[in-house]
Formats: sequence, C-alpha cells, structure tokens
Amino acid sequence: MITFSLPQIFGSKNERELSRIRPIVKRINDIEAKLQQEPADTLRELTAQWQDHLARYHPLKVATKTVVDQMDEAALKETASALQQRLSSLRKEFPSLPADVAPTPEAIESAKSAFHHVEDHFAKARAKYLLQILPDAYAVVKNAARRLCGTEILVSGQPLKWDMVHFDVQLIGGIALHRGLIAEMQTGEGKTLVATLPVYLNALTGLGVHVVTVNDYLAKRDSEWMGALYRSLGLSVGCLQNQMRSKERQSAYACDITYGTNSEFGFDYLRDNGMAQSHDEQVQRGHYLAILDEVDSILIDDARTPLIITGPTDQSSQPLLELKPGVQKLVKVQTALCNQLAADVKRLLESGDQAGAGLALLKLKLGQPRHRQFLRFMESAELRRLLEKTELRYQQQAFRKNIHELKEELYFSVDDKRRDADLMEKGRLFLSPNDPDSFTLPDFSAKLTAIDADPKLSREQRAAAKQTLHEERNARAASIHGISQLLAAYCLHERDVHYVVRGGKVTIIDESTGREMPGRRWSDGLHQAVEAKEGVAIEEETRTYATITIQNYFRLYEKLAGMTGTAETAAAEFHDIYRLDVLPIPTNKPNLRIDRNDQLFKTRRDKYLAVIRSIEAAHQTGQPVLVGTASVEASETMARMLKLAKIPHSVLNAKQHEQEAGIVALAGQRGAVTVSTNMAGRGTDIKLGEGVAELGGLFVIATERHASRRVDRQLRGRCSRQGDPGASQFFISLEDDLMRNHGDPAQMAALIEQPKRSGSKIPSLGKLVEAAQTRLEQRDAKGRKQVLDFDDVMNLQREIVYDFRNDTLATENIRELAIQTIEESVADDIHAHLSECDPFNLDLKPLLEWVRSHFHLELDDPSQLAPDRIEPEITKRIRESYVQRIADAPPEFLEREERRAILFAIDQGWQEHLAEMEELREGVYLRSQGQKDPLVEYKNEAFELFSALMDQIKRSATSNLFHLALSIEALKASR
Repeated sequence: MITFSLPQIFGSKNERELSRIRPIVKRINDIEAKLQQEPADTLRELTAQWQDHLARYHPLKVATKTVVDQMDEAALKETASALQQRLSSLRKEFPSLPADVAPTPEAIESAKSAFHHVEDHFAKARAKYLLQILPDAYAVVKNAARRLCGTEILVSGQPLKWDMVHFDVQLIGGIALHRGLIAEMQTGEGKTLVATLPVYLNALTGLGVHVVTVNDYLAKRDSEWMGALYRSLGLSVGCLQNQMRSKERQSAYACDITYGTNSEFGFDYLRDNGMAQSHDEQVQRGHYLAILDEVDSILIDDARTPLIITGPTDQSSQPLLELKPGVQKLVKVQTALCNQLAADVKRLLESGDQAGAGLALLKLKLGQPRHRQFLRFMESAELRRLLEKTELRYQQQAFRKNIHELKEELYFSVDDKRRDADLMEKGRLFLSPNDPDSFTLPDFSAKLTAIDADPKLSREQRAAAKQTLHEERNARAASIHGISQLLAAYCLHERDVHYVVRGGKVTIIDESTGREMPGRRWSDGLHQAVEAKEGVAIEEETRTYATITIQNYFRLYEKLAGMTGTAETAAAEFHDIYRLDVLPIPTNKPNLRIDRNDQLFKTRRDKYLAVIRSIEAAHQTGQPVLVGTASVEASETMARMLKLAKIPHSVLNAKQHEQEAGIVALAGQRGAVTVSTNMAGRGTDIKLGEGVAELGGLFVIATERHASRRVDRQLRGRCSRQGDPGASQFFISLEDDLMRNHGDPAQMAALIEQPKRSGSKIPSLGKLVEAAQTRLEQRDAKGRKQVLDFDDVMNLQREIVYDFRNDTLATENIRELAIQTIEESVADDIHAHLSECDPFNLDLKPLLEWVRSHFHLELDDPSQLAPDRIEPEITKRIRESYVQRIADAPPEFLEREERRAILFAIDQGWQEHLAEMEELREGVYLRSQGQKDPLVEYKNEAFELFSALMDQIKRSATSNLFHLALSIEALKASR
C-alpha cells in the first residue's frame, strides 16, 4: 500500500511560500530586461512618479487653529488653496472630502477635520499601492545596481568597486522582507544588497525607513556603500553615529532612509518622549518600517538588557569601599574551606567512605562550583555519578531540610546555573560577629505605630523620630544590599569573561556575541560592586530617567522585518513576541561546507592542545584558519599558545569594529590564522585568496559550543560562501561552562568511560550537546519572556505618560491644558477633604486653610452653599484666581513657562514612579513563597501605583502653575 503525507503532496509551508514568490521574481526580471534599453533618467522619473502618488497619504501640515484665526485675507486664501489642492488629489479615493475650501477660518478647520476623518484609511491604501508597484520598483533597483557596476564608491575612506547585481534568491529575500518576514539567508548570500529592495520601495512613502545594524561601523559602511545605489535613484540617506548632536540626528531622520544601531534608535525614542523640552528638540519622525540586519542578534541576544537613560542621584559609593575588605576576607576563608573539602574528598575516597566523599563533593560544588580541584574531580565518570547520586538524594522531599543545613556549613553558597550567591549564617557571623541583627531589617510598621502612639512626643518630635528610623533602616538595607552585590561581583562575574577593564573603566561583554558594550551598565549597584572589586574609580549610582526593552521598542513600528543566517531555531520566539515568521531562502549556489564531527576532551588544556595541533596541520598546507572563541579570555589564551607554537596570527576581540572588519576580510588568504570572538567582524564577507579553494577553503575551528545553537551556526557559516569549499569543527571539553552546568551528568559520565566500554551503547555527542543547548535556550527564552511580561505592564503606563507628555509639547492651546489640569486636581482634592467631613455638620475650616496655604487665596465660608455646590464653586474661584494672576503676561513667555511647569511635573513624577516600580519588581518575586503569582501581584500593585502617579502629576503641575502665577503677580506688583 502506498501512502503519502500532505507535505509530500503539497510541499512544506516554506516551499509553498517560495512557489508563490517565484512568478513575481520572473516578472521583475522581465521588467528589468526592458529597463536596460531605457535611458538612466527613466529610473529617477519612475521614482518621482511613485513618490508623488504616495505623498498624498502624508500627514497634513497646515497652520494651527490659533494661527489660522490670526491670518489676514491673503494668508487665508493661500492656506485654503493649498488645502483644497491636497484634498482634490485624494477625492477620487475618498469622495466624502469637500470639493471646495472657502478662505475662512471656519471652512479651513472643517476641511482639516474632513481630512483627519479619512486619514485612518491611508495605511491600507498605501500598502495596496506598494504591493501593486513592487515588481516595477524592484526591477528599478536591480537595474540601478547593474548601471553602477564598475563604479568606484568611497566606503569608510577606501575606494570600493561596485560589482553587484541582484541574484534571483536575493529578489526572493527582498519580497519576503516587504511581506514582513524574516529572511534566513546563509552567510555570503548578500543580505546587505537584499535590503536595498524593500528599503527603496518603502522609502518612496516619505515616512522614513530605518535600517538597523549591530554596530556603528556597519551602519556607516552600509549607508555609504548602499547609499550610492539609493542616491542614484534620487533618495536621501542618513546615518546615526554615537555622540552625534541633536541637529545632526534630526537631519539623519529627515532622510528617506536612516541607518543606525538599535541602541541609537532606542535611546533617541527615550530622549524624544521622556526628556525633550520642546517639539523642536525631538529628532524622530515616527516608526513606519524597520529592517533589521542580523535580526537574531538584535531581537534575541540584545533583548536581555533593556535600554536605560540614567542620571545622577545623591547616593554615595562609600559603603561599597567600606564593605569590600570584609567581603574579600570572606571569599578567602571560603576558598580555604573549599580547599579543605577537596582534601576531604580524596581522604574519604581512599578510606572507602563513598557516602562521606559524595557529601564533601556536594558541599564543594555548593561552595565553589569553579574550584580547580572540583573540575578535576568531574573528569572522573565515577565521581560524576557519585555527585549525581548524592544530589538526587538531597533533592528528595525527606532530605530537603538537610540541604539547607548543608549550605549552613559554608560561609556562602553559589549557584552557577542561576548565577546567584547567598550569604549563610556562618558568613553573616563572620562579617558582623558583634551584631547578629545587622542582616535583619527592623519591623518598620510596628515602630512607626509606636511613635504615633507615644503621647509624650510632639508633632515635630514624631517627625524627627520617623526620619531617624527611615535613615537607620535605609543604612542597614544599603549595607545588606552592598554585601550581596559585592559577593556576586567576586563569585559570579569574571574579568575578561563577563567584563573587561580598560582605561580605568569596567565595560560589560555581551556573553552571546563577545562584543564590548560601552555605555551599558549593570543595574542595582552591581556595576559599582564590580568597580570596587577591580579597584577602579566607582561611578556614582544613577537614577533611571527613561527605560524600554528592545522588544517593546521594535513593536512600536507599523512594519518590521529582518535578515540573518540563523533564525529557524528561534522561530517560535520571533512569532510569539514580534509576530514575525521565518522564511529560509535557498542559496545561490550549493553549499560545499564539510562539518566535521565534534571532538571531546576531559580538560580545557587537552582541548586547547588539540586545537593548536589542528591549526598547525592546516597552516603547514597553507589552508587559512579562523578560530572562534566564546570569550576574550579564551581568545587571549589561544593567542598565547599560538605564539609559543610560533604560528603567525591575528587576534580580534570585537573591540575595534572597523579595523577588525578589514582584518577578518583577509582571513581567507593563504596561510592566514585569525583568532576571533564569535562576533568579531560579523557582517564582513571572507573571500578566499588565490589557490585557497584547492587547499579546501577556509577551515573554521570553534573552541567550544556556545549556549545558543544560533551562534554555532553563525560561526560555521563564516566559511563556504557562494559555493566556495570549506570545513568546520568544534572542540569541546567537559570543563566548558555549557557541559559543566547544563550537560546531562549520566550521559557525560558514559562519554568519559567510552574508551573503557566500547561495547556499550553510548548516546552521540551531538545529541548530548544539542540537548544541553536546548535546555539553556529554553531557560534564556523564558527569562526574556519574563522580562517582557513585566515590561508589558510598564509599557502600557509608558504609552499613557508619553502620550500626555507629547500632547503637552504639541498642543496648540497650552492654556486650555493648564486650566483643565488645575480643575481636575483641585476637584479631586476638595472631594477628598469633603469626604472626611461629617455630612450633617460640615467643618470647612481645614478645607479653607488648605486653599489659603496652597493657592494664597482667601475665601468666604461656603457653608451656606448646598453641599453639591461647594466643590464646583471653590474650583471656579481657584481657576479665576489663576487666570487673573497671569493676565497681561507676555503670551510667548507664558506659553513656554506653562508648558515647562507641566513637563516638569510629568518628568519628576515618572522618574520617581520608575524607581518605585523597580523596587516592586525586585520584591514581588518573594511572594511566590506564599503561593502567589508574582506577575499578577505586580500587575495589581502597578495599577495602584500608576493611579497614584497620575494624581500626583496633576497635583504637582497645579502647584508649579500657581508658583508661576504668584511669581508673575509679584513681578507686576514690583513695577
């Protein structure tokens, strides 16, 4: 019986998508063939024609109502004529638009309203037209590339000859990008050129297309390189660079196409919406389309760290310096204890006490999981099984209590998987032998209640006592927190692995990419703790002014697409978070790369020696070698060993992107040996030198498997571009972090014994490594999802606050907003006062005193009014008082200062709210111990905090506005 599956009959989802795209590719090529017979000016004429049609859907730019009301007859005629011309161009599609606009303020406002009524339909109309012209537009881009061939272009100061015309697979990739997909294209398939197709098409809209790269060098390079193509078609190209001034940024964003890194785009958004003091200070125009190069690096790897703009606080770093000596001594005594535990393991094994040896091994792992002797022990399959057996025993319910007792025998415990270090009672007594309560926060609420209940204290004394209690509690909390962060700095963060020290500064290293991240800092005092550990100048703790996650920033865009060589393993996350599907694009030529089997070694030393032997063998034949490492430390170790072996080489650590791009481009030359962190020089093709193909092409050697399968695939993809030969091989040791922390203990023990048990069935190394990587990827994805779940709560609040702030910046009538804010705030406060009164015996003296002290306004006793008239009457009097005091002030001055008063209230309230939300997020996790969902608890309390924030903003804005009014009144009185 013959059976067929549906995919066999109809093809896979990807195959069906490609079959739908191929007829469009044929049509593009047919149109481009005809364009070859046309003069070059035809391309610019088509561009202008499409731009004119799409310009009809631009936002309306016309004078505000206030300006229109003040126009003379000539200005009204000119405005009405321009508006009528704009509406006429749209009337065929939208017949409801008025046919005639009279030169009167009323008619102009009516026409504006009619335009805004149909504006919601523009996005759909625009998308339909772009889809209609796509084959012609893509043909224009391909033809422009053909006409550029042989032309020299200045790229990063060096002349570069243009020799690219789009292949069919690149046209497929371009169509996929316009459809909002992630185009997965192998390294060397020309992703940079692919992007020119959807970028050109969507740039015709005039709304601005953002092309996002992984570093400043690539942004600058691609804006100059691909910019030659865009400019030949009449489009403008801008490029964002770090430290660029505001006016330069505005110019870059004003272009049809803007290149930059995700950090530059994200920080500009935060500055525009959280810090700009006027509409003119804002630089971004909007968020229409973003095309992300190396989309997995940006949306997955960089998504673990939110973008944060900070400013100085009044907190001091002195406590860290005072606590450092104690923590240093604590680490030393723990090391001595662990040395003793290692000796105990040997002694107990020799005496045959397996249970005792297993217990000592477990304590050693809990105390120092990276202890050198512990790693040696783990080379033995027998000792791995013994540790696993002991751990399983203590994980059983009956022994759960004993594991805590085991930890209490240490000064502190370290969990390498969770990257956590916990101070034990023994450590607390070591640090503070004379004050056993120094690590316990006092019962704050009970003490406050006692102060309030003490009849002997006056109001001033109560306030002073509460202030003293606050200071004592804050000092103790700062000490506890400082010790915790110093412990994390010493036990969990290694120099040249997690960070580098250069120029007296601690710079974080991205663990996924190996790139340095200047400007990024660990939060919550951790960065200061690492600086204290390294003895460099401690930068003061900062206060968050504005923050957003990478995920929520890119979800702002109306359209989003991306390219990478490695997306399929993260396809589920792309779909769930960004609604992006992945489409693998076929290669232009067959891939000839040979992926050799992984090599496994017990120790790192054995692994590195084997790597050197493999490099030496390839180097003797002249075959170029690219050595990929997971950290700066590993690359420097390899460099030292190559130097001892007298093998000439280059070392790249993702520090100088432009210089390294030039070096990595030469990594395919005969005899070249290049040592590089996984991401150094990414984005630059490695072309083979003369005669290298006959030697087997580029040989890529990886010194360990990365936590993510994507990064392993990226590294393999550095060779065998465009049908070139090549090979790749991974060298792994059981001391590698991936295997040590996430490998299956039983299978690893079996692998170690493999030579002794050749007749036994052993699971393949590839499956073991992939299982460890999958576990780690799932954990990291869960972590990113958790960050996003919490930030989604904050994102709703951020949108409301930023909309309010932008309305304040852009409103045509700031006076109306100021009056509205005063009325709402005053009404709320009066209602709160009245709700505390006895309804049958109203005592309005506290309310009148509040009005007098806050608004410098004396009111008659309104007791004779009906209760429901008291609130509106007092609100009216306060509003009239404000209007009277600001009367006769210069209009421009008053508009600026009223706007500033409200903005200051928004910014101050939002910054304080961010700090409160951070404290809530840190503390809410503890509630899981009470069988409560931390996210639900966070949402509930976040809502209450946000409600209080909005009330506080209105109250502060009202206070600021009345301070302004009183200042104006005092100035008038002094004249």
